[in-house]
Amino acid sequence: MPANPKYLTPSFWPRFLKITAAILGGYFVSITFHLALAAWFNRAAILMTMAFTGFILWVALMVIAFLAKSGWKIWGIYILLSLLFCLFIYLGQTYNQPAH
Repeated sequence: MPANPKYLTPSFWPRFLKITAAILGGYFVSITFHLALAAWFNRAAILMTMAFTGFILWVALMVIAFLAKSGWKIWGIYILLSLLFCLFIYLGQTYNQPAH
């Protein structure tokens, strides 16, 4: 049974934006999230569990990207989340430096 045409994306760019947001945007959010956690908590433990939880989060973010109505909107959300987590990484490295 073929798919209903009203649910298919007709043009190239919306489909391309969703695919790239799912793969690249989801990866960036997943990695920056775990690095932000590592900047504030036990770095070794976070980075060891990142191999598993990072993949699970990445897959969840892929699903969310394909459920979104607009590729531009999901890219904007993923970029803002990545920048927010980069800010947390910066602050964590600034305030959690060991004393020399």
